Amino acid sequence: MSLKRIAPGATLFGLFLFGIAACAPGKPEIVSHPADNPTQLSDWGLFDVSGGALELNEGVHPYDLNSPLFTDYAHKLRTIWVPSNAPAVDLNTGGVPDLPVGTVISKTFYYPKSEPGASEVLKSNDPTGQVNPALSNLDTIRLMETRLLVRRELGWEPVSYVWNEAQTDAVLTKIGDVKPLTLVEPDGERVDFAYIVPDINQCAGCHAPNNTTREIQPLGVRARHLNKPYAHNGEDKNQIAFLTEQGILKPAEDAATLPANADWTDHSLPLEQRARSYLDINCSHCHNPAGPADTSGLDLTVDAAVGPALGVCKLPIAAGSGTGGRAFSIVPGAPDESILIYRLETTKPGAMMPELGRSLSHAEGAALIRDWIASMDGDCSS
Repeated sequence: MSLKRIAPGATLFGLFLFGIAACAPGKPEIVSHPADNPTQLSDWGLFDVSGGALELNEGVHPYDLNSPLFTDYAHKLRTIWVPSNAPAVDLNTGGVPDLPVGTVISKTFYYPKSEPGASEVLKSNDPTGQVNPALSNLDTIRLMETRLLVRRELGWEPVSYVWNEAQTDAVLTKIGDVKPLTLVEPDGERVDFAYIVPDINQCAGCHAPNNTTREIQPLGVRARHLNKPYAHNGEDKNQIAFLTEQGILKPAEDAATLPANADWTDHSLPLEQRARSYLDINCSHCHNPAGPADTSGLDLTVDAAVGPALGVCKLPIAAGSGTGGRAFSIVPGAPDESILIYRLETTKPGAMMPELGRSLSHAEGAALIRDWIASMDGDCSS
């Protein structure tokens, strides 16, 4: 039996708030745990891996972002599930939708492998706008972790699970984990690094973009990140329109009138637009006027005015050794004199940015920001 989303106002017989979203034959029941966190990821019922593939249960909707956060070249499967009896909510164009209690947002991190059973992982582009076909054969990928954000009565709560070696389930962790990996470049070069699963405090550190309230929020489920097409059942649909069709969001403006970050890899778009989108998703959860890095005076949100707040000819306030011996955050026309480039390229603890979520430098992202700074006119001589 499969329970579909029921339109607001419809009668529900015997369906509790934290009840079933789908119960297809052979698949686990989806359960939104109202308080406790089960020790196994499978107890949430979001995924089924029993057949050697990662399959989503009915009502679990995949999505991706215009420009995703970099995490040591890991691929990511993002999903959202909302209890079937919950009313639709406003998109909240400038912020985060007030999704109902019981909502579960997931992000599963994984890498392609060079061959079945191999311990090395491959550096490759993460397919966008679709569920990665590689997930249909778990022998070809290495599942690392699945992070959940669960909407509970008192707000959002992060929950993390680390996949076992057999890739049959993932186990709850509060203290994080470290996984030694070797990244194989397309040219065959091998780079050893430590993949770091954050602890519960580190999860909260990134997902609390307001340093005063310290309220945990989803970061990617915002109009400017979601406003793009995604293939659902073989048909490309705008993600905001799709979530509206599912009864999760109330009808909003036409997608063409809504904010949309650039895909930073799309070279047909203006360089500055791509660079600002990259900084927004990778940095602005801390570097915004109310964020944990508010004392830095650096605002890397996508709509921040170009000037000292964005880092142009801005002296550091408390960067210490994180300056790399450079005087200004951004020196127009001179990326090698800019602190921002040093912090993106270094892997030194205490100096690298973002300070969480990576052990490697993102060469392609840093190159984008280099090109953007090099294209700027002016200097900091005054």
